[in-house]
Amino acid sequence: MSDVLELVDVSVVRDGRALVDDVSWSVKEGERWVILGPNGAGKTTLLNLASSYLFPSRGTATILGEQLGGVGTDVFELRPRIGMAGVAMADKLPKKQTVLQTVLTAAYGMTATWHENYEAVDEERARAFLDRLGMTEYLDREFGTLSEGERKRTLIARAMMTDPELLLLDEPAAGLDLGGREDLVRRLGRLARDPYAPSMIMVTHHVEEIAPGFTHVLMIRQGKILAAGPMETELSSRNLSLCFGLPLIVEHTGDRYTAHGLPLS
Repeated sequence: MSDVLELVDVSVVRDGRALVDDVSWSVKEGERWVILGPNGAGKTTLLNLASSYLFPSRGTATILGEQLGGVGTDVFELRPRIGMAGVAMADKLPKKQTVLQTVLTAAYGMTATWHENYEAVDEERARAFLDRLGMTEYLDREFGTLSEGERKRTLIARAMMTDPELLLLDEPAAGLDLGGREDLVRRLGRLARDPYAPSMIMVTHHVEEIAPGFTHVLMIRQGKILAAGPMETELSSRNLSLCFGLPLIVEHTGDRYTAHGLPLS
């Protein structure tokens, strides 16, 4: 399998501080990765590197065969090959636009409708992705009136619209109640187990948000990778305790993970 993402000795330095420090990591075609770590660990920095919106201060980053900053690499041609869903994208989208329009605009790399004439195939794709994420009954609702869970599902459908080779999910379950989280995890699990779905990278703080079908985990703390590899070997109590800086127990029941701290003595 070819590498979808390859970071070699990558550091990102801002104001003299390393947001990520000497990171080497590769994601192969068909893998589904979860990035875990506390606030400020460097999770979002890794995702921004993978999206090509952030370049390394040192080291090399190669995405879908294109080296960032390399001769002949055009990030404006690269970015449509990468789907991104997160709070940063939600903030750019017009609140008065309908759900269907919000997803359709991704076909042209836009955030708002202008004078585009969408083809029937575009609308069919948009409707299909929204249906897959349980949003068919909301097609004519304004994006700004959606609940947090409905908004997250719309953003994922939008990210899929360009048929990306790499799908990036930035804390997709953040802010959801228990029912909303479980519904989203169930739908992400269906997507993750689809052999035709793109390679995926998801950032989260919580192991309970890891959907079935995700294959690998990367743990990061203070800009340095503590563990990276297959979920079944790397998502351990020891690694998670080191990552979050306190004793934690990881339990694996069925196809889901949970974590909890040790009781105070």
